[in-house]
Amino acid sequence: MGRQIRNLGVFLVVLYAALFVQINRVTVFGAEQLRDNPNNNREIERDFAAPRGSVSTADGVVIAESVESTDPHSRFELQRVFPLNERYAHITGYYGFSVGASGLEREYNDELAGRTIDFDLQDVGDLFVDRERVGNLTLSVRDDVQRVAQEQLGAREGSVVALDPRSGGIYAMWSFPSFDPNPLSSNDLSAAATADSQLNEAEGNPKLSRAYQDRFFPGSTFKVVTATAGVERGGVTQNDPEYPQADSYTARGTTRPLNNFGGRTCGGTLFIILQQSCNSAFAQMGVEQVGPDGMVATAEAFGFNDDDVPIDLPSPTESVFPTEFEQDLPRLAQASIGQNDVSATPLQMALVAAAVANDGTIMEPYVVQEVRDDQDEVIDEADPDEWKTAMSPATSALLGEAMQSVVAEGSAVKLDDGLEGYEVGGKTGTAQLGTDPPRSHAWIIGFAGPPGETPHVAVAVLVEGQPGASEQTGGDVAAPIAAAVMRQVLEPGAGAGG
Repeated sequence: MGRQIRNLGVFLVVLYAALFVQINRVTVFGAEQLRDNPNNNREIERDFAAPRGSVSTADGVVIAESVESTDPHSRFELQRVFPLNERYAHITGYYGFSVGASGLEREYNDELAGRTIDFDLQDVGDLFVDRERVGNLTLSVRDDVQRVAQEQLGAREGSVVALDPRSGGIYAMWSFPSFDPNPLSSNDLSAAATADSQLNEAEGNPKLSRAYQDRFFPGSTFKVVTATAGVERGGVTQNDPEYPQADSYTARGTTRPLNNFGGRTCGGTLFIILQQSCNSAFAQMGVEQVGPDGMVATAEAFGFNDDDVPIDLPSPTESVFPTEFEQDLPRLAQASIGQNDVSATPLQMALVAAAVANDGTIMEPYVVQEVRDDQDEVIDEADPDEWKTAMSPATSALLGEAMQSVVAEGSAVKLDDGLEGYEVGGKTGTAQLGTDPPRSHAWIIGFAGPPGETPHVAVAVLVEGQPGASEQTGGDVAAPIAAAVMRQVLEPGAGAGG
């Protein structure tokens, strides 16, 4: 009998231990999974009914906040509103009970609701204080710069990204088309669902941020990456080699030449071919001086093929450089000038310019500068961190001079409009889409700053589907936009738009 009682006791202890483990697994390790379950309506309703912090730009403009609901039929006392409508839709996102959340409203949900560990620790110290904890976000984004980006791009499809190459903080990130997040965040759940359905079916996919969630052929802006590979891995210097004057380049393994724009003849040393954006020379550089392994390694050093883009916004897409050439040198020649299967986000191409500007180091991009509680105490703040080392400081200095020569004597002369007294470098790009009629994506990347200092701003501008297919398309269409945005960053009091 004693043995049976002992066995029963052991069995009960085992059952209790198993129950204890399961309860802790669910309440501790499974809490996040339960919280994020789309069927967990109680969690969603709790969040939606609770106070929520504001989102403000670096220059003090409120772009998201919760106000008292004016809808007498609403079951919620608060309403999430976005005062500047579409200007920040791809950054703030929306916050709706039935349609979910996007942007910062999703990525920083716990901070806005005051539910992170930092807020919990403060709650312990404020046991006898009766108030709701919320987190207020302050961005690195400046409204004056974002406004200029929006105005300059106008009704043309495309994107503008401007950031600080020294820290990674984003000054502006605008894409068109955009959308108004207010209808999606409405307390009228039926109206919100209708608005969401209409946007999902709208032409141009306005809910998608072209700046960091979509990829495009980078065209000749990618030649900055190829130039880096040439210098770092192919023995290219400022004065050697001197590429032949030619109207095309034919790689081994094909009889089909890769032509220069309009069949023009170009060639020369590094600075000259970058100024001319010479297809034949950069194709030869990628194939003969660098080779497949060197091109892949250099592209990946810039962040291509990395699916963990470290921006603090949801669902960024990776930029792509092909890796399986299998001795396909004609394909490598095309990839070396930003064609074939090369594709990049505007954010990625802004980081290419930032690498040249910042001694070869790419900082992790971010939009949230700090989180403060309702008593204006800092809870968390951005800690600039290195993401990639794209090149050595010596190569950065050389390519910085080369890109400045493109502005002074090449296809990017319009990039320094209004920026006299600053050092300005850039590279245009034209990604051809078709020939009947000729259309192309117009690109420019660049940087600017006071002489002798690390440039304060790096940009990428993409204007989609422009008429024409010459290298001047980027210089004529995208360069003035980039110049206005950089001028606003550097001289905010000067004004660059209404």
